[in-house]
Amino acid sequence: MSRVLVASNRGPVSFAPSDGGGLTMRRGGGGLVSGLASVTGTAPDGEASGPDVLWVCAALGDGDRTAARRAPDGRIDLAGHDTGGAAVRMLDIPESTFHRAYNEIANSTLWFVHHLLYDTPRRPHFDARARRDWQSYEAYNAAFADALARDAAPGAKAAIQDYHLSLAPRMLRERRPDLKIVHFSHTPWAPPEYFRLLPDDIGERLLLGVLGADHAGFLTERWAAAFLECCALLPGARVDREARTVVCGGHVTRVGVHGLGVDGTALRERAAEPDVAERARALSGQVGDRQLIVRVDRTELSKNIVRGLAAYRELLVNHPEWRGRVVHLAFAYPSRYDLAEYREYTAAVRRMADRIVEEFGTETWDPLILQVDDDYPRSLAAYGLADVLLVNPIRDGMNLVAKEGPVLSRRGCALVLSREAGAAAELCADALMVNPYDVTQTAEALHRALLMPRAERAARGARLAAAATALPPQRWFADQLAALD
Repeated sequence: MSRVLVASNRGPVSFAPSDGGGLTMRRGGGGLVSGLASVTGTAPDGEASGPDVLWVCAALGDGDRTAARRAPDGRIDLAGHDTGGAAVRMLDIPESTFHRAYNEIANSTLWFVHHLLYDTPRRPHFDARARRDWQSYEAYNAAFADALARDAAPGAKAAIQDYHLSLAPRMLRERRPDLKIVHFSHTPWAPPEYFRLLPDDIGERLLLGVLGADHAGFLTERWAAAFLECCALLPGARVDREARTVVCGGHVTRVGVHGLGVDGTALRERAAEPDVAERARALSGQVGDRQLIVRVDRTELSKNIVRGLAAYRELLVNHPEWRGRVVHLAFAYPSRYDLAEYREYTAAVRRMADRIVEEFGTETWDPLILQVDDDYPRSLAAYGLADVLLVNPIRDGMNLVAKEGPVLSRRGCALVLSREAGAAAELCADALMVNPYDVTQTAEALHRALLMPRAERAARGARLAAAATALPPQRWFADQLAALD
């Protein structure tokens, strides 16, 4: 039984079927995995870095389900797989239940609400099918609560992560009232007027679910304040905004802010590996002596890739002096391809990229290099080469790309950053801030970034890197656990 448990939808590793009935394992993706992997794995001396930590996650695809079924009681680390030192229990939740909970509720409803993504004249549309999907979301959360309740030592601490598991804190408290529970939201939290798009009972269940925790954590003051305002809508809840507490049903939940940065040492060590150097040489050959604008994102609606590409196009239109002198390297890794909206968005990214290449490309100059396959070492290589890093989400809980880029930049990169990213609160002093909906403003910010004197760029980049590493994952996670004391 474990003294510290982590629960999240995505785990530190994932599996894909290989030839001959085998499995190929790879590092899990996403900012949450990046943040947690370094605190649940092994230290450089090979000793466990966490205090008896078990990571509970879901099987996301066929490869994961096969791995979970072959492992003793889903314990991936006990089946001979290298999980980086983490003890990992992968839950084989029925595929139909997982699909409805993950795709229809978590990603098509809660993600859209918290990121303000709905086209409200058309969506959302909560009908009988939505209620069926909600039942699957409840069952999915219950599966996690059951696993955590079974694996937790008496008085253990459970750190439940993100919007996929908003109901799990209350469910776990009902099963194991002796545990200390923290829930952490990696997304923004919707303001009350948008949160109320949800059916009243569902919105109430979500708030009560998080309030089952002893401590509710958020990445920025802005998201924490929005959560408190939503809790003020609950009948009988007492919200103390100054003390950041919510009393509901006799239980007190404290609300805290825990910014998440990057582990600079580990990131630099990974970037020094031969596979990164190999990709850096290839990218350098493609770019030549031109300036390089880099973006690294999933093809996710909130990441605002299409407007970012449109801003680059407008830069080339309004400032033709940059033609032939700059290359935009856009990594847009596939995301949520099960959802029609995401397939269409990926297609829209490709259409805008094709338009730029057709309009401006020459025999000697490729103005845009679009990559849509996941290659982590290539992303690290691109950070090192970047003169400008573009991060322009519509809305983002934090955005670790904005922090990783300055840490790995070899000569300092200018950061063009959306004011709607959580990272803006920490990086705004040295970034070029933009309204993510304003394509013209973003184009002009790219222009200013490209013109920025090298000394100023290096100085800003150094300050950005210092801010990015001020709150490393180990401290972020330790602060969540400490808040339970």
